[in-house]
Amino acid sequence: MPDPASRGGGAPGTPGAAVSVNEDGTVNNPEDVAVDRNKLVFWSLFSGGDGAWMDRIIANYNATNPSKQVQSIMLVWADYYTKFGTAVAARRGPDVGVSHISRLPELVEQGMVIAIDDYASAAGIRWGDYTPAMIEGITFNGKKYAMPLDTHAEIMYVNLDKLRAAGVPLQNNQIQVGSAAEFKAILDKIKPTLKPGETALSLPQKGDDPYRFWWASYFQMGGTPLVNAAGTQVTFDRAIAVRAMDYVKSLWTDGYILPGIEDHQRFFQGGSAALVVTGTWATGVLSTTQGLSIGAQPFPRLFGTNDAQWADAHVFTIPAKQSRSAADTQAAVNFINWAATSGAATWAESGQIPSNLPVLQSPAFTALAHRSDYARAASTAVLPSKNVHFGSFKDSMIKNLDLVWNNQASSSTAAQNIFDEIQSAINN
Repeated sequence: MPDPASRGGGAPGTPGAAVSVNEDGTVNNPEDVAVDRNKLVFWSLFSGGDGAWMDRIIANYNATNPSKQVQSIMLVWADYYTKFGTAVAARRGPDVGVSHISRLPELVEQGMVIAIDDYASAAGIRWGDYTPAMIEGITFNGKKYAMPLDTHAEIMYVNLDKLRAAGVPLQNNQIQVGSAAEFKAILDKIKPTLKPGETALSLPQKGDDPYRFWWASYFQMGGTPLVNAAGTQVTFDRAIAVRAMDYVKSLWTDGYILPGIEDHQRFFQGGSAALVVTGTWATGVLSTTQGLSIGAQPFPRLFGTNDAQWADAHVFTIPAKQSRSAADTQAAVNFINWAATSGAATWAESGQIPSNLPVLQSPAFTALAHRSDYARAASTAVLPSKNVHFGSFKDSMIKNLDLVWNNQASSSTAAQNIFDEIQSAINN
């Protein structure tokens, strides 16, 4: 959440500007938040239930009496990259930012973030404490542009009470699924036991989460990457994409998902769903919800013999600014290294899978409820393409998939549109 003191008043240069703060603490106009010039300003996007844990990390860091303390401002997730891009392009952005690793190529290409290699040694960064794949994801032209924080995957949570009432067999508080047919057989057991207004599976009909369900299905079916490694050729498999769309849509047409769910995580949290597919960031909130008994597991294997699922990663960045001293840049890198290492155990409590290997392998992490049940998702997930155009790829996929879920376009039309729009993006 933003610092309480930062919710009123105007930013320097905009005296008296009203700051619009939402119920969840997110700020609609971060550029108008009053900031302490003696602190590092951090813009975050952690409003999915994990923001409270980042608040704790920042409070704990500030308690260490660093050379520069940190002031956090939490933006609305849907607005983050637009607001961040506008502010940084004007060189009036924050001192510290966060990005999905899928968006990092675009930020680097546009000169919005700086390389941190020159500050890494003094900050105590140990690059060997991260997987080669993670290091490759933050490296461009031999320089590192970010500090890895986590892998966050789309996993499945189960309501243990509803599953037991339906007679669904459980093993270590997880359902056992080896195929799409087995998954629907479980849903068929659940449906007759539900009350009016309840759903076997909770999923919205628009946005990121049905896209992530489709992404997992596509790659489990043997789908190929969206583009080749060089980013010069579209390799998206339209036929498999159609099959995956048809499967996901069948979950609504066969009556396993109640139509019109807006906040599918909250719907599950309120006890109205037997299963939900959502991100690892929900673990901390769901596991501490009174009256809700849950299990957590990787996205189920529905097709083929692999456990492919959707994931992305959060990384800290140092945005380009009009003026910043070397000392302030060092202070910012010191903070992001501390947050990704000393703060990683706290971050894991939110449900995220830490990027720092010593923390991931520590007894403290494995002792956390549910984490060891799905930690392997970090190694089975299919990460987004490392491509400067991935943001537009994703926008195209979600836009066209939403039309399919809502009966406004056929799967074949949507797949062709996605192919064409990816082609257009890489050609421009």
